Amino acid sequence: MRPPSEIIRANKKYSSEVFKFSSSLICLVNFMGTIINLGYLMLKIATILIFSLYSALALSNNTQELNWKSLLDPELSDWEAFLSYKHQINYNGAIPKDHNGNNLEPIGLLDSPNDYGIYVVLEGDTPILKVSGEIYGGLTTKKSYRNYQFRLKYKWGRKVYPPREKLLKDSGILYHAIGEHGKDYWRTWKVSQEFQIMLGHVGDYWNQGNSAIDVRAYIPEHIMNPIADESQQFISVGSGQDISGFVLRKENFEEPEGEWNEIELVCFEGKSLHIVNGKVVMVLKNSRTVDDRGMITPLREGQIQLQSEAAEIFYKDIFVRKINELPAKYRHLF
Repeated sequence: MRPPSEIIRANKKYSSEVFKFSSSLICLVNFMGTIINLGYLMLKIATILIFSLYSALALSNNTQELNWKSLLDPELSDWEAFLSYKHQINYNGAIPKDHNGNNLEPIGLLDSPNDYGIYVVLEGDTPILKVSGEIYGGLTTKKSYRNYQFRLKYKWGRKVYPPREKLLKDSGILYHAIGEHGKDYWRTWKVSQEFQIMLGHVGDYWNQGNSAIDVRAYIPEHIMNPIADESQQFISVGSGQDISGFVLRKENFEEPEGEWNEIELVCFEGKSLHIVNGKVVMVLKNSRTVDDRGMITPLREGQIQLQSEAAEIFYKDIFVRKINELPAKYRHLF
């Protein structure tokens, strides 16, 4: 048997080792707890950062969307309506006359467009603009715009009127519209550039009045029209140019008749783009007017007009927003 003194010393040594081990274990536990707490804190910080970044991106997107201004309400408060004549087959560009051979006056600006088949109905909460098309004319924004994006959705109605009863349904967006009504062939619209809306031809270009512009297009030959294509050089068309003021859009991207189509017009410092259902169908630049003496004046801003042109048409989701530069994804086209 070991002497009691040795047993006591052994117990003290054992107790000391146990204490050291326990202390080390406690330190380890505390260290692990610190690591866990630190990890939790870092996870919390990362979560907050991710949420903040997401919120910032969402706010940026919302702000970008908020930059779009709606131009359609039940009162048509952003528009004025003007109608000219009920044109007939074989119209020749002259002022229409009555049965006695006297010049007819255009109907003019309307106090109540509803009386002439131009009005807004609600589809749920969405305002829908109906334009009967029976009389030539349309709507003109009360404000002028420069450097902007303009977009809307349209679909065709069923009705057509003279002189287009046997022709394609027709309408259009006129941009950079200036001066008085009635300066075009049909004695109806303002001097402007046209983004055509015609069945099978959405995105075509027409000049109105004495406007001119340059378009990336294949050159015309004999009875063939210029055809827009961004692979081609710019050619000059319109008033005072060798090529008349019509260019066929690049390709047909329209939805079937009776379905909604979305079109967008981009305008920046005399450049413009005609976009149909997300596809660029024409690239244009150097918008201008040319007077009888050949004097050129830049045409970079003006009102926007929606045509009434012998075919029933519906519009919705009409928006505009100002831009400070040409959108990056389109710059290579110029």
